[in-house]
Amino acid sequence: MKDSKVYLIGAGPGNEGLITVKGLEVLRKAEVLVYDQLGTSAFLKEVPDNCQMYDVGKSSGNHKLSQDGINELLAEKAKEFKIVVRLKGGDPYIFGRGGEEYLYLKERGIKVEVIPGITSAISVPAYAGIPITQRGYTTSLAIITGHEAQKEASDLNWKALAGIGTVVFVMGVKNIGKICQNLMAEGKDPETPVAMVQNGTLPKQKTYIGTLATMEEIVKKENIQPPCITVVGKVVDLHSELNWFEKLPLFGKKIIVTRSRAQASSLLSELKELGADAIECPTIKITEIEDNKAFDSFIEKNRDYTHLVFTSVNGVKTFIKKLLDSKNDLRILFGKKIICIGPATAEAFKEKGIIADFVPETYVAESIVPFFENIKDANVAILRAEIAREVLPEALKKLGHKVEIIPLYHTDYESNISQELVESLEKNQIDYVTFTSSSTVEGFAKMIKNSNIKPENVPAAVIGPVTEETCKKYGFNILVKAKEYTIPGLVEALIG
Repeated sequence: MKDSKVYLIGAGPGNEGLITVKGLEVLRKAEVLVYDQLGTSAFLKEVPDNCQMYDVGKSSGNHKLSQDGINELLAEKAKEFKIVVRLKGGDPYIFGRGGEEYLYLKERGIKVEVIPGITSAISVPAYAGIPITQRGYTTSLAIITGHEAQKEASDLNWKALAGIGTVVFVMGVKNIGKICQNLMAEGKDPETPVAMVQNGTLPKQKTYIGTLATMEEIVKKENIQPPCITVVGKVVDLHSELNWFEKLPLFGKKIIVTRSRAQASSLLSELKELGADAIECPTIKITEIEDNKAFDSFIEKNRDYTHLVFTSVNGVKTFIKKLLDSKNDLRILFGKKIICIGPATAEAFKEKGIIADFVPETYVAESIVPFFENIKDANVAILRAEIAREVLPEALKKLGHKVEIIPLYHTDYESNISQELVESLEKNQIDYVTFTSSSTVEGFAKMIKNSNIKPENVPAAVIGPVTEETCKKYGFNILVKAKEYTIPGLVEALIG
């Protein structure tokens, strides 16, 4: 057997920000991943590309693999690979059968490490504004599996539970009637507050409030479905005051992000922080131009240029990479004026210690023309995408300046869109589709071309007038326009 180890990792309650730092660190090195359905889906993209993945998720009445089968799979893979990860929703030791898996592996001489997770029993109530312990409300807490309530010969001491201040039931939707009846039968006040939190910590979270006397009827009326956490106790009364998550400005909004995969993360994370269900759907990918003779010529003639114009963050990043690849560095900019279209483009240089000489107040290419109107005989290099609007170079040439276009990258279109997203758009279940450039609009239009999605059913949120015009060309329904043509400006516009 290799010097292998099985890691039992708790993934937390489902929100991808609630896995532990160590858990994520190990997950990113996994050679084998054995995962459950509930609470793990957000992390499947974190494993290496060559990782073997096994879905052993269980749902009510449907077990893809028995617990004995899971144990055997872990032991078998530990003989072949060094890093085997068993990823469980919540915490491995709280109704997660992690202890059983540990004992099985230990008996076979296999090393095991447990990385605890944030249990849904604590985190979901917190996201619903319910502290499960609170001075003046309760001094006792019990966490119970809801499945236990359905057994005829249950080991639960309902009399003892009726005397506990806060009782949290995990997976108790199906048996809520028995739970409430048993507690009331043992003297628990029928008016005791009860909260049921569905899809806790996720943008589709929903909290239902009732009492022991009314909760069963509420479940039937609202058709409440798992996954759900049930909290019984006075602490539920704090929900109205402490309910922070469901009051976030973009809570529950389904927003598609069409930026390239490399650029999407900042917008995705910001939208999620504001409560949105942000869905990554890259429509473009940025590819550096290899064997770039125009760039080679730029290096040779760089002393001749007086002004360098950068039109995007992609241009700055690709430029710096190509400089280093050609065994040059930013000293090549000495004596030149750096013009950046947009604050994000300027910021990309600032991170490298270079302050742009001019950033126009409006973030479109033609906005820099006035800067050159009072300059004579400038030798300008425009470093940009291979295909772009010719408005700027033509305007500068008319002013008598020498202009060269140095293409650094080209924009390719992605081709795949999930059927789930297509259906959501067809059913008007998407609140916004964000577009940060004309190319993202073009790419999205190509993606949905052969679907039944009507252009007017694409609820567009756009940065800038150029992007807006492209959306109009395709007939998209423009709902939001950023006043400032930046990612923060777009987010601000989405908030309203």
